[in-house]
Amino acid sequence: MGPDMSRRDRLKGLFDDTAQELAAANSEDETPMRGPAGPVRSMALTLGRMEEESRAMQEALLSGERVVELDPELIDMSFVRDRLAELPQDVADELVRSIEEDGQEVPILVRRHPQHDTRYQVVYGHRRLQALRLLGRKVQAIIRTLDDVDVVIAQGIENSARRNLSYIERAVFAFNLESKGFERPVIMKALSTDKTELSKLISVAKSIPMEAILTIGAAPAAGRRKWIALAQGWTSATTSRLRGLLGSEDFAAQASDRRFDLVVAELAKKPERQEATEYEWLPKRDGKIKGRIRSAGDSFTIALKTGDAADFGGYVARHLDELYEAFKAGK
Repeated sequence: MGPDMSRRDRLKGLFDDTAQELAAANSEDETPMRGPAGPVRSMALTLGRMEEESRAMQEALLSGERVVELDPELIDMSFVRDRLAELPQDVADELVRSIEEDGQEVPILVRRHPQHDTRYQVVYGHRRLQALRLLGRKVQAIIRTLDDVDVVIAQGIENSARRNLSYIERAVFAFNLESKGFERPVIMKALSTDKTELSKLISVAKSIPMEAILTIGAAPAAGRRKWIALAQGWTSATTSRLRGLLGSEDFAAQASDRRFDLVVAELAKKPERQEATEYEWLPKRDGKIKGRIRSAGDSFTIALKTGDAADFGGYVARHLDELYEAFKAGK
């Protein structure tokens, strides 16, 4: 048995024993206690792909999963973000109002914080946790023993079973996981995708500046094809060209899908022709070299002449990679 399968079985085992026992109990007692619904059930179902057993599993988990009450101030956010949507900011939020009126119907899932014995870390249920914080109420939670890989797979499983992440949310989730050192097979499990598609996802998140992605938002209607097309044509000139649009109040006031469309429409416009500028360069100290520099929109050329031109040009060419990295780091 490989490590992936043993992990899969261990995660699945967190739910199976309880489910089997309680399914039998349910046949005798038809008044299930109030308990967790969607997220816990979804994690077990999606891990095992047990579609035919979904109803029995739901009834079992509804009847007897142990729920504890925790102070929300003792619970930290997950170490990896999977959604671009903002958490509730005030009591006017729809979710906050719902919980205020009907109570917390679905517990969140947490683990003991790996660095702080007295604290917890939310695996999923971030929005419910924030809503309860705003209301000043205790949090109904299920505590599980999960390592980092379990956490990211659990988050991915919940999202695939409840409401799929938008394409760009999947891309950012994949990129963040790889940035934190997770191996690609683990990320593929978390996103239920294959190697080729994962490469595309990470490439999109790398190509478009994260600031721009966060400003546009989840854009659920903009799928794979549109985001890949946007990423393929993105350059530093694109970032400069969109700076005014992305920073405008009118843009921020639009829904996320509309913001994506506005970006595409802006880039489809024929850019204003910029007049070329040319000037000469000479070293500050005497030297056997001079240059002619020409800048025109998205092109920039340097022509070197006289004695040291070939040697200095070769030196610059050999250091282009590190110069470009320094340039990006500076930005």
